[in-house]
Amino acid sequence: MNIGSFPPARRRGLLVHAVIITVLATISIWAFLNISRAPLGPILILYLVVILVTLPPLPFFGYRAFSLLRADYVLDRDSLSFNWGLRMEDIPLTDIEWIRPATDLTSPLRTPPLSLPGSILGTTRHADLGTVEFIASTRENLLLVATNKRTYAISPENAAAFLEVFRRATELGSLLPAEAVSQYPSFLLSRAWENLTARFLWISGLLLNLGLVAWVLVLIPTVSRITLGFGPSGTPLEPVPSIRLILLPLLSASLFAAGLLAGLYFFRDKKGEPLAVLIWASSTLTSLLFLLAVLFIVTTPI
Repeated sequence: MNIGSFPPARRRGLLVHAVIITVLATISIWAFLNISRAPLGPILILYLVVILVTLPPLPFFGYRAFSLLRADYVLDRDSLSFNWGLRMEDIPLTDIEWIRPATDLTSPLRTPPLSLPGSILGTTRHADLGTVEFIASTRENLLLVATNKRTYAISPENAAAFLEVFRRATELGSLLPAEAVSQYPSFLLSRAWENLTARFLWISGLLLNLGLVAWVLVLIPTVSRITLGFGPSGTPLEPVPSIRLILLPLLSASLFAAGLLAGLYFFRDKKGEPLAVLIWASSTLTSLLFLLAVLFIVTTPI
């Protein structure tokens, strides 16, 4: 029996997410480059608003793209498992009541909010099925997996082969009783929070970033102009308005958020916990370096 991996369709979803990430990153970089040269006034505030709108969503779309790249449905004689980023589900085959195409439904199945090609994730309500959790990349080839607890909507690229393997697996029966496993990102956050080192690094990084924001907001009205570096000769660059200090908290917070997500991904497995802690430690250290950078900037004579 051909058992194993039945991955979802990835090409269109990765393309959509790549376009979104490229557009947001390009606009953010454009605003960063222009905010360093813009005069103090409405134009500077406009560039700052553009950064605040385009920069925070980047980790979200980056996580969804990476999750799709690693997503998989694994079927064998004992269980069916879904792996999608930080979301993992392992269902014993004996707990599955039926699997059938979503096209068999008499009333249409709505997708969750914020669904995009490649990331149809979340829960929705259906009149006949109740709560349906989507772990899918596309509405095409959508299959419904009904268990005694809830119904899942998945999208293996080769749905016909998946259904055939499931039929043969149920006919042959389970070899060993499998244990049901359900892991949500919120569960992973709770488990990581119980780790004293991780908790210390998270709190430290958060306080450093909040302190950096508060300090910069206090400095901007009191310091008229600053220099953001040195030229090839070692002399300070031309002074610029102090409002540009706001770039440092934005960069620091973005890197801290990206490190938090990356660490959570590796924290899923016991073997990856040391690497996750190392990533969180690096993120916290980076936030501290940004704080020292502001100190260096405001104490550098112009």
